[in-house]
Amino acid sequence: MSSRTPPARPGPEPVAHAVRAYAATQPSLVPVTAAFATLVTELLDDAGINYLSVTSRTKTVASFAGKAMRTGPDGADLYTDPLHEITDTIGVRVITYVHSDVAAVADVLAEELTILADRDLGEETAREGGFGYASRHMLVEPDPARPLPAAYDVATGHQASLQVRTVLQHAWAEFEHDIRYKGSIPEADAPDLDRRFTLAAGLLELADREFSSIRARLEGSPGHRTTDDSGDPRIVAQELATFLSGTYPDAGWSRTDHYGWIAGLLLELGITSLEELGALLASVDSTAIHDRMGYKYPTGGVRRLDDALLAIFGERYAALTGNAHRVELLRTRLGKLSS
Repeated sequence: MSSRTPPARPGPEPVAHAVRAYAATQPSLVPVTAAFATLVTELLDDAGINYLSVTSRTKTVASFAGKAMRTGPDGADLYTDPLHEITDTIGVRVITYVHSDVAAVADVLAEELTILADRDLGEETAREGGFGYASRHMLVEPDPARPLPAAYDVATGHQASLQVRTVLQHAWAEFEHDIRYKGSIPEADAPDLDRRFTLAAGLLELADREFSSIRARLEGSPGHRTTDDSGDPRIVAQELATFLSGTYPDAGWSRTDHYGWIAGLLLELGITSLEELGALLASVDSTAIHDRMGYKYPTGGVRRLDDALLAIFGERYAALTGNAHRVELLRTRLGKLSS
């Protein structure tokens, strides 16, 4: 989310006043931005959503000034009150692998945060019969009905602009933005380049659909087993992934590193083989557990296992060393399971 807005030209006094006011407050927004990024990461990790990255940036003063000075096609100012109308001073971007995960991310955030605005620009372009920039844009703030942990108090009273897009959508947007920002496109070449950008957007949308189809076909497939000669007593992460695909065939994929993480939790519980794990899970009704949690988004295999272990071991599971960073979240979920 680097700032690429050209330097601001001298503007009228109201804009200059807004820029001075933002320059005074901008440093205080840096820790707020970090808190929002950590909060989003924690929410997605706790939900078991598969994503590539979560990044963030605080809008620079130069970028704010450039945006505040923008005008429309008619020459009129786009912003009459930049301090309140420019809502992306705190920005968080989530990159997912496939398009279905974009919706899952949005659903998770909608459950935990207050959504002030939500636009799917890719859907809007598609409804117009075109191809081009595709990204889910959300404006969020902490939900007053869901008090944040003390570590995120700094975010209270602030809004954050969230972009959620697939890695292919991100590649197109970054390349297109980079080319146009440099401003070196000859006027005679602009129509042909616009056509080529549109063609590339259509091809990437097709690729996104194919990746989704590939993953849908592989989810729940037997896969293959690997061995681990490192002496690590944990269940091999890839074997665990294959096991969970068979145990929860309707579940989605989880983040790659989460399989190793939950294998560590299993080790804390003294479970070091898939045979032991299978016997343990046979003692609970996984479908009933999932229904009781009332998810409004697709859950991954690691989250399904996480819920099952929480239902079986209760507070003991919440108190494991590997869960130290999310004890309160687990207790909230335990309350749902116990109700």
